[in-house]
Amino acid sequence: MSELTTPGIEWLALLPILAVAGAGIVIVLGRALAKRAPGVYAASLFTAFVGVVGALVFTTYQWVQVRGDGAYLTFGRMVALDGFAVYLSIVILIATLLALMVSAGFVKRAQLEGPEYLALLLFSSAGLLLMATANDLIVVFIALEVLSIPLYVLAALDPRRAESQEAGLKYFLLGAFSSAIFLYGLALVFGAVGSTNLTTITEFFSNRVLLDNGVLLAGIGLLIVGLGFKSAAVPFHMWAPDVYEGAPSPVTGFMAAAVKAGAFAAFLRVIVGAFSLQRNDWRGIVWVLAVLSLAVGSIAALTQSNVKRMLAYSSISHAGYVLIGVYTATAEGVAAALFYLLAYTFMVTGAFTVITLVSGPEDRLHSIDDYKGLARREPLLAGVLALMLLAQAGVPLTAGFVAKLMVFEAAIDGEDYGIAIVGVIAAVIAAFFYLRVVVTMYMEGDEPDDEASDSAPAGTLLTRTRTRIDVGAGLALAICVVAVLAIGILPNEFFEFARDATLYFRLPT
Repeated sequence: MSELTTPGIEWLALLPILAVAGAGIVIVLGRALAKRAPGVYAASLFTAFVGVVGALVFTTYQWVQVRGDGAYLTFGRMVALDGFAVYLSIVILIATLLALMVSAGFVKRAQLEGPEYLALLLFSSAGLLLMATANDLIVVFIALEVLSIPLYVLAALDPRRAESQEAGLKYFLLGAFSSAIFLYGLALVFGAVGSTNLTTITEFFSNRVLLDNGVLLAGIGLLIVGLGFKSAAVPFHMWAPDVYEGAPSPVTGFMAAAVKAGAFAAFLRVIVGAFSLQRNDWRGIVWVLAVLSLAVGSIAALTQSNVKRMLAYSSISHAGYVLIGVYTATAEGVAAALFYLLAYTFMVTGAFTVITLVSGPEDRLHSIDDYKGLARREPLLAGVLALMLLAQAGVPLTAGFVAKLMVFEAAIDGEDYGIAIVGVIAAVIAAFFYLRVVVTMYMEGDEPDDEASDSAPAGTLLTRTRTRIDVGAGLALAICVVAVLAIGILPNEFFEFARDATLYFRLPT
């Protein structure tokens, strides 16, 4: 018998994933062994933080290694460790760490199952990290399922709210449908090329031309559909408003930041990287997705009276801005998209941290009317939320302004003026609904009279006591504020970080 040949394994490439997933497994085992003993949640929270911080340490070492020795493939060329993977891993881990900080106090207030919540969050984060390093379509699909299944449960984790159960069910059904579409696209690409490895696919098209590429184009189209669902791009966005509204607020923030980064990690590596030679075939589809996302996200948000639904449509609009970078299919466009994902992580996490704090112990106060007079009652929280919303609107000296400027610049450098103009118009429209919330906080309900207070429904901001900001949420807010201002005022260092996070594949400049 011939000797079995095993693929080369470089465990450093998977250390961040193993750290996060290992922490999740420890939490599950601790919960199973200790049952409901006192201190289980505190120990689980400590374990979760250790796992995420350890993963950040590993990714820092990976960055040093990649910058010094260059990118490489491992695990039978199924895993790529390059600047792109490390950069997005850092973004995902930052989003996870912030989500843990916000969740620390929220889980107790909402009376959720703490260890289970933390373990699910970590398992989803591990799937996202795997997505960032995947260099094979099968690995991308596995990562897609690993990150999605815990999120289905997290969305439905609050048993007291029917909206949470509805969100989990809708997300599960539509998520399963999109995964099937992605898998079908994977099968068609394999049928056309004979491999699912992204490097092999690139090499295949570097040496030959398909005379009949109908099967390949159908496969690429279905892959875009599957990834478009996870990134909440129109017309695959129908799940986002209901799921964002129904899921627990910290989970919604995690989905808006980390899941979007993971989805675009696959989008960029698969579509822009592996199929770069077919860019003329898929760029038209991405152009349509970007324009529809910008238009629908900005316009639909204008009619929303629920702040979480408004930010859901805002997230759809922001997916459109990232898609502008994808559409350019250049190194500058990829760098702009990566920079945008980093900036958006802090902006949206900061916004949802404030929403979590002011939503009440049952996480129900999400109507825009509930924010009337917030600046009078909670000036600090109102100020932070105003900053995050204005940053998302693209106000100068904030991260959002620079992020939008970078994607517009990438489009203009590629002479894609039309999509840049659409982006500017969408930004103008979006500014209205962001300012609407700011005006509501600062200019409405500032001086409620006694009659109004007496007639206000129980549980509204008018009748609530002052919001208690726990240590974790306060630290998360401080980090988000500093990051949004630092990126906006000193963007060059951050953009150089994104520019250095090049794909393993070479792209045109």
